[in-house]
Amino acid sequence: MAMSTLKDVSERAGVTVTTVSRVLNNRGYISEKTRAKVYQSMKELNYQPNELARSLTKKHSNMIGVIVPTIQHPFFSQLTFYLEQYCFKKNFKILLCNSQAQVEKEKEYIDMLKSNQVAGIIIASRTPDVEQYVEQDMPIVMIERQSGGYGINICCDNELGGELATRHLIACGCKKLLHISGEFSKGLPGDKRAVAFERVCQEVGVPYQIFTTTEQEFYTRSYAEIIREVFAQMPDVDGIFASNDTMAAQILQYCYDHGIDVPGQLQVVGFDDVELCHLTTPQLTTIRQPIERMAEAAVNSILGRRGKKAVAMRTILPVELKMRGSTRLKSE
Repeated sequence: MAMSTLKDVSERAGVTVTTVSRVLNNRGYISEKTRAKVYQSMKELNYQPNELARSLTKKHSNMIGVIVPTIQHPFFSQLTFYLEQYCFKKNFKILLCNSQAQVEKEKEYIDMLKSNQVAGIIIASRTPDVEQYVEQDMPIVMIERQSGGYGINICCDNELGGELATRHLIACGCKKLLHISGEFSKGLPGDKRAVAFERVCQEVGVPYQIFTTTEQEFYTRSYAEIIREVFAQMPDVDGIFASNDTMAAQILQYCYDHGIDVPGQLQVVGFDDVELCHLTTPQLTTIRQPIERMAEAAVNSILGRRGKKAVAMRTILPVELKMRGSTRLKSE
């Protein structure tokens, strides 16, 4: 059976080939009645648009590339979920690349995305300067990472998040604070969480310490060793601010295994507000990153740049403290 053509669809729908093309490319005004007729005709004829041919006409496909360091990390899986959702709303699909923080792998993925003529690339990986491998006319968005190049930057207010977490622990009556941070050498926006923690502790005059994790611990999401070290060095710590929720959840596990009452003896605050926060006992107090808004802003930035619209080069989105059972205010 011969494959249906654009002409076949136009004849069945009783419209011109140009109208069918405009429906497929979502260009110009088309009434809902006409759009419905075209889609019905396509369905009856089992017509499949040639995506490659369309991308050659438009100079880009209806796909957006997404590069994350690991889809297993709760923050990146949630971010990817929302990116796909917003792309789909705008009639785009995502090509997901799981880079495992390997520069060579990211370069290969970028080559693949370019050869697929993606409309733009969203990079949430942690490897530095990867945007240099992307041509300057390709819309590129960086989420929660440094960009020394021309990419559009979207991040949350990490410094405010660090301040909110630290002030909350102090308001809960904590007298000896600890922050377990990410690896500073990457120069990521998340470093500002530790900067704010230290600033507030010094301002208030509260004894504090900062422990730094490695990239390996971040990717394997295994913080057991550093948590043991923390409690060996600071057995009397009564307030911990962890730089992500996975780490905070593992601190709660350690406390359960070692008979440490949370929030009676120790209070814990995480960062991100992924679904995991509702699954711990007690549920986790955390700093909420607006992950859904970050995803929406990233997709809109790429489509805006494609449409030759003015797009903000840097967007910092607000965070908020979500108080749950792992902390308790002094007055309670």
